[in-house]
This record gives sequence, structure tokens and C-alpha cells, in this order.
Amino acid sequence: MDNITFDDFKKLDLRVAEIKEVEEVPGADKLWKLKIDCGEEREIVAGIKLHYTREELIGKKIAFLANLEPKTIRGVTSHGMLMAASNDDRSIITILSPLKDVPNGSKIS
Repeated sequence: MDNITFDDFKKLDLRVAEIKEVEEVPGADKLWKLKIDCGEEREIVAGIKLHYTREELIGKKIAFLANLEPKTIRGVTSHGMLMAASNDDRSIITILSPLKDVPNGSKIS
């Protein structure tokens, strides 16, 4: 694994957000389109559909990378990236969430 500098790390804008809506991504078996509140409303795409139901996600607080350049995935533009941990074969995926209730948009450091 390559090291990054502390200055590179400081460029990452990690924030807390709340999932407000969960929608299908047409033709995608593994993707959810998530509408999140991070102090502003955004849409992100996450490959967690095989691991989380819509009902499990709505209202969940998540950690996400807010300043990742937008990327279009299956016709949906994702404005950030949900943070999750997984095992090597991705048979287990768990979303990183704050242990206490903090305001949407709170900075993670």
C-alpha cells in the first residue's frame, strides 16, 4: 500500500450525511441511487444493493467523501462516495456510520 502525504489527506472532505431516499438504478443489480442530506441535497450511487434493503438505508447516517469529482455511473451522476468496509471478496459490506447522532454535514476528521 502506498502512503499519501498529510497534505493529500487534508484534501479529503469527509462528511456525515443522512440517506433520505433510495431508488433503483435502471439495469443495475448492485447499485442504489441515494438522495442524501449533507447540509445540502446530493445524489450518490453506491454498490451496496446486495447488502442493504431500501428500508435499512432510509434515515441511516453515513460517512461519505464530499469532494470526489462527479462520475456518471449507469446514466446517474454520483456527487460523492459512501464510505464502507468490506472483506476481500466483497461478500460482506458494512457502511461506516457515526456512533452518535451528529448534524448532517458534520466534518469527519
